[in-house]
Amino acid sequence: MSGVSVLQHFEAYQKSRVSFVQAVAEAVTRPQNIEVMQNAGVMQLLRPLLLDNVPSIQQSAALALGRLANYSDDLAEAVVGNEILPQLVYSLSEQNRFYKKAAAFVLRAVAKHSPDLAQAVVDSGALDALVPCLEEFDPTVKESAAWAIGYIAQHTAELAQNVVDAGTVPLLVLCIQEPEITLKRISASAMSDICKHSPELAQAVVDAGAVAYLAPLIVHPDAKLKRQVCCCLAQIAKHSVDLAEVVVEAEIFPNILNCLKDNDAFVRKNAATCIREVAKHTPELAKLIVNAGGASALVDYVSEAQGNAKLPGIMAVGYIAAFSETLALAIIVSKGVMPLREALVAEPEDHIKAASAWSLGQIGRHTPDHARALAEGDVLRHLLACMVHEASSDDLKTKSKRALKAILAKCTHLQALQPLLRDSPVKVQKYVLKQFAQLLPHDVEARRAFVQNGGLQFLQELNESVGGKLKEHIEMINSCYPSEIVEYYSPNYSKALLEKIDEFQPQV
Repeated sequence: MSGVSVLQHFEAYQKSRVSFVQAVAEAVTRPQNIEVMQNAGVMQLLRPLLLDNVPSIQQSAALALGRLANYSDDLAEAVVGNEILPQLVYSLSEQNRFYKKAAAFVLRAVAKHSPDLAQAVVDSGALDALVPCLEEFDPTVKESAAWAIGYIAQHTAELAQNVVDAGTVPLLVLCIQEPEITLKRISASAMSDICKHSPELAQAVVDAGAVAYLAPLIVHPDAKLKRQVCCCLAQIAKHSVDLAEVVVEAEIFPNILNCLKDNDAFVRKNAATCIREVAKHTPELAKLIVNAGGASALVDYVSEAQGNAKLPGIMAVGYIAAFSETLALAIIVSKGVMPLREALVAEPEDHIKAASAWSLGQIGRHTPDHARALAEGDVLRHLLACMVHEASSDDLKTKSKRALKAILAKCTHLQALQPLLRDSPVKVQKYVLKQFAQLLPHDVEARRAFVQNGGLQFLQELNESVGGKLKEHIEMINSCYPSEIVEYYSPNYSKALLEKIDEFQPQV
C-alpha cells in the first residue's frame, strides 16, 4: 500500500469525525433528537473528540456537549458524570479562542441548572481557568467567561464567594468599560448575580469601583443593558443604608426616574425596583427621591404598569409614605391614592392587592388630613371588602385589617365612616365607634347627620347583642343625645308605646 493511499484513510477518518461531530452539534438543537442520541451513547463518543488534534472538531464537540447540557439538568449531570469537565478546564488554558468560547459555554450550561451542578463546575477548577479568559483580547471570549461566572454565582452566597475569591470582580469592572454592548450587559448581569446574596458580596463589587461605571449607563440607548444596570444597582442598594448611599452618590437621580417611562417593560420594572431598594432605608433617602420628582414619576408608573410589574412601584410609594406625614402628603398631592386603590380592586393577584393595602395604610396613618384623603378616595370600603372576602389570602386579610385600623384611628371624616358601621365585623365596628365617640360630643352638625342617616337607630339595634368595648362606645355616643331621642330609636320603643296604649284609660 503506497503512502498516498495510507494518507487517504487518515483523511477519510478525519472527514468522518468532522461530519459526525457537526451533525451531532446540529441535531441536538432539536429536542426530539435528544433522547435517541442519549441512548446511542453520544456523551461517550463526544468526550474523546475534545482531545482531537483538529481544532474545529474539538470546538464542535464542545458546542454539542454545551447544547446537551443546556437542554436539561439530567444531561448536565451526565456531562459531570462522564468526567468531561476536567478535560474542558484543562483545554481552556491551552486552546484557541473559538474553543475557549465553546468550553465556557459547556461550563455555563452545566452550572445554570442547580447549586450542586454549579459546585461541580467550581470543583473541577473552572474558576481558575475562566479568570484569565476575562483578560483575553477577544471580547467574545470575555463574554463567554463572564456569562459562565454569573451562572455559577447566581445560586448561593457560597458559590458567589468562590467567584469573588477567584479575583473575578475587578476584571468584570474592566469588562463593563469595554465598548462592546454585549460584554457590558453580561458583565453587569454577572455582578448583579454576585451582589444579590449578601452585603459583604455587594461591598466587594462596590470596593472594585463598579458603581461609578454602572451609574452612567442608566442613560445608555441599549434597553437590555439598562435592564442589567438597573438590576445590579438595585441588588447593591437593597442590603444597607451605606450601600444605598453609594448608589445615590453616583448621581442616578433624576436619570433613573426617566427609565420609568422607558419603552422597554423590563427597564421600567428594574428601575422601579432600584428606586424601591433606595427608598426603603431612611427618611433622607426617601426625601431625596421625592425632591428629584420621584413621587409623581412612581405614581405614573403604578398607573401604567400591569400585573407583577406594578409591585415595585407600589412598594416604593409605600416606603416613601411610611417615613413622615410630609412625604405621605407628597404622594397624596401626586394623586397616588387612586392608582393604589385601583390595584387593590382590579389586580387579580392577592400579593399585589396586599402590597396596595399596605401602602394605602402607610399613606393614611399619619394625620386626620391624610386619612380624609383616603376616605374621600373611597379606599375604606374596598379595604374592608378585601378583609372580609372569604377568597382573600391570609396576608391580604391581615394587611387590609392593619391598614383599615391605622386609617380609622386618624379618620375624622364621619360621612365616610358611617357606611362601614353596618357592613363591618365587630373588630372594625369597634374602631369606627371609637372615632364617633370622640368626635360627636364636639360637632352638632355631625350629631344631627348621624341621626338622619340612621346611625343612631343602628347603634340601638347593635346595643341589644354586643358587650365589652363596643357597648362602652355605644353608651358614650348615646350620652351625646337627649335620652328621649335615644329611647325613640331603641328597638323596644314601639313595643313600649303599644303597652302604654293598653294601659291608658281614656277620660270618658
